[in-house]
Amino acid sequence: MLGMERRISRIGAWSACLLAGSVLAIGALPGTALANDGYDLWLAPADKGAAAAEVTVIGDSQTLQLAAAELRRDLTAAPLPVVLARADAPELAALGLPTAMLGAEGYLVCAATVAGRPSLLVTGNSDTGVLYGAFAAIRAQKTGGDLAKLDLTSTPKVRLRVLNHWDNLDGSVERGYAGQSLWDWWTLPDFKDPRYTDYARANAALGINGTVLNNVNASPDTLSAAYIAKAAALADVLRPWGIKVYLSARFSAPIELGGLKTADPLDPQVQAWWKAKSDEIYRAIPDFGGFLVKANSEGQPGPRDYHRTHAEGANMLAAAVAPHGGVVMWRAFVYAETDPDDRAKQAYSEFKPLDGKFADNVLVQVKNGAIDFQPREPFHPLFGAMPKTPMMLELQITKEYLGFATHLAYLGPLFEEVLEADTRAKGKGSTVAKVVDGALEGHDLTGMAGVANIGRDRDWSGSTFNQANWYAFGRLAWDPTLSAEALAREWARQTFGDDPRVVDTAVSMMMESREAVVDYTGPFGLAHLMDTGHHYGPGPWVNDLARPEWNPIYYHKADRSGIGFDRTRTGSNAVAQYAPPVARMLADPRTTPETELLWFHHLAWDWKMKSGRTLWQEMVVRYDRGVATVAHMQRQWDGVKDKVDAERWSKTATYLAIQHNEARWWRDASLVYWMSVNGLSLPEGSLAPEHDLAWYKAQRFPYAPGH
Repeated sequence: MLGMERRISRIGAWSACLLAGSVLAIGALPGTALANDGYDLWLAPADKGAAAAEVTVIGDSQTLQLAAAELRRDLTAAPLPVVLARADAPELAALGLPTAMLGAEGYLVCAATVAGRPSLLVTGNSDTGVLYGAFAAIRAQKTGGDLAKLDLTSTPKVRLRVLNHWDNLDGSVERGYAGQSLWDWWTLPDFKDPRYTDYARANAALGINGTVLNNVNASPDTLSAAYIAKAAALADVLRPWGIKVYLSARFSAPIELGGLKTADPLDPQVQAWWKAKSDEIYRAIPDFGGFLVKANSEGQPGPRDYHRTHAEGANMLAAAVAPHGGVVMWRAFVYAETDPDDRAKQAYSEFKPLDGKFADNVLVQVKNGAIDFQPREPFHPLFGAMPKTPMMLELQITKEYLGFATHLAYLGPLFEEVLEADTRAKGKGSTVAKVVDGALEGHDLTGMAGVANIGRDRDWSGSTFNQANWYAFGRLAWDPTLSAEALAREWARQTFGDDPRVVDTAVSMMMESREAVVDYTGPFGLAHLMDTGHHYGPGPWVNDLARPEWNPIYYHKADRSGIGFDRTRTGSNAVAQYAPPVARMLADPRTTPETELLWFHHLAWDWKMKSGRTLWQEMVVRYDRGVATVAHMQRQWDGVKDKVDAERWSKTATYLAIQHNEARWWRDASLVYWMSVNGLSLPEGSLAPEHDLAWYKAQRFPYAPGH
């Protein structure tokens, strides 16, 4: 049985295993791994037996002192004394260092003679730049770099590198799978949990410089005086680490908080209310970053309620924060019933005509794909389609559609896939990364946002390997050209240590994991096949929800003759939203990448695939491959049991067992449903589903997390 009862028993077994592992770790034999609950993330302290680096600080800011503390804590056996100083320090004036190119946040780490003494210099044009340089030096040492030869120079390619917390004021987290909200709103502003500082350290180590504290489905109370004071307390903790706070703003707050009769963005009273509210926030938080807004989507209020455009709504808020240097991140996730033709077309249809009409301090925040963070989606057609508007990429770090916390799915390859996608907006090489970092159109205001996977679990993210997705996002937001595999190896060395067997195993598992989830949940561009509401488990048969685009059958359109959503000229013509070279490629199933085939085409079950097999046969192969890949990951992890601490090994092993059972559940439920539609049999040698369709349809999970 693959129902909830069996899952509960598995978790109970894991708890007993974890307890035994803890006892073993406490009394560990020499040479065995020490206890580790994952709290330290990739920032595990240096070997306590090693000599700490000698660190000198020129300057006395709090940020510089934090940078020095990090180096003293984690940098060991430095061949030279380490000097931390801003580039404008008089002691560095004679060195002629190439710091002008570093910008406000870049860093330089190199050997230099400071005050007549050979030193390892960590510098930048700001205190925050020096802090980033300190973390870069630590990262270099932990990943095998030779401090005697260290020469590091880096400047962030993206200006706003922001986590979006979908945290609610009651402590719950929408689509959160790592426990309750990190923010304890009840005890703020008086009590500042030490975890807030540890959270800031982790983000600063990646170069993340912004945090949206609350859910995009925002409560108006977030903007009340009491909660502004709570946000200010968090801002005080995060500020020394180079992190600004932002707030998600509910568009109708002038009605709910201000007592106005309207939230019309062109109404002078509404404009005055937002200006006064922004002034109030900036008095409490002088470096407040600005607002994130979800409007006219999934029932949220917005400017279209008043027959105004998204630009008019965004610009009204932008005018309120502009005198303080704030920005507005206006989400393009407009999921409403306004385009019954094809939900995937809605954002482009509403936003493309507004290019050039947004204020200078507005970014349009666009999800990586046109539906909603599916295991695989083509890149969003808005990328490259609005050259006059800064486009901020929104990625989901939390795994709403990729197995929650219990499935190992390293998202670096997903992030890399969208960043490397070629929009062809200005010819070959017009990648999404170049749109996002401003290089394609020369925008200075740029940004990347990641929907956070962080909660109060001791390991922060629900599992050890989920931490890697937070890590990969932060590093790619700094430099979108980095390699997902290189980042996996970088994270694994810092997280598990130097043992090549463990690192190689972890990287191998990570690099095959996301594709495995795609295989067992929906190959070839199938999407939105999950069960209703909680998004836990398969539900391709769901067809009874109030609006057509809420139902999985809307997206796969499987019938006796074939499967897939026709987005060519004979269907919704969504391909026309892409640049002509991309549209031509996607319009023909023979040139569409097979990974996205059923996203763009409705094809017969006997369509010939590149393998020579029929579409149906190849679908079964992919479902089987997904399950087999998880089994392979289990065997790989078993092989390093003696090399990893008992806590993290046991939890990961148990989660892999959950994932294997649930991959089989996804595979069986999907295949038995497809067979009920197409009337076909499984290819010879393929394992029959464990239950009939009625059994899978009967499964209920009313208390699934994150919903």
